[in-house]
Amino acid sequence: MRRLLPSIAIILFAGLIAPAWAAMPAVGQPAPGFRLQDQNGHWQTPADHHGRWLVLYFYPKDFTPGCTTEVCTFRDDVLKLRKAGADVVGVSLDDVKSHADFARKYHVPFPLLSDADRKVAESYGVLTSTMGMHYAKRTTFLIDPRGNVAKIYRDVDPEKNSAQVLADLATLKAAS
Repeated sequence: MRRLLPSIAIILFAGLIAPAWAAMPAVGQPAPGFRLQDQNGHWQTPADHHGRWLVLYFYPKDFTPGCTTEVCTFRDDVLKLRKAGADVVGVSLDDVKSHADFARKYHVPFPLLSDADRKVAESYGVLTSTMGMHYAKRTTFLIDPRGNVAKIYRDVDPEKNSAQVLADLATLKAAS
């Protein structure tokens, strides 16, 4: 019986983790839909970006060091991304007011969406929790103009994510 307990624990633990990753859309699949409010209280959907590339990046929490770095690198590269035909949208579980304060403080020129009910993070397979606190894993989805997932960046480096997306966007556009 003692030998079976570690095996049972591993199986149970794997069962708890697997559903989050299993729910992540695969490259080539349609990106899950959403309808969320941005920092200005406006509703946003994927249809707002139809015909353009969409950089949909999930981040854990407003005002934390890594998330501030990431939002500022996307902010600094937003003109390059727009010139490349891509819109940028950030998503976290923070509420609209937190996003408004975050966007104002760091002069964010793109939507930060509030997924307070966690449904969009769950549909993208990025919802996680630590010690009872839920948050979105730092993951970026590059979605093509037809609405399909073109590239997934897992556990991204907040300083390098925007540059990676720009480079891959050029490669993907050249290939199509």
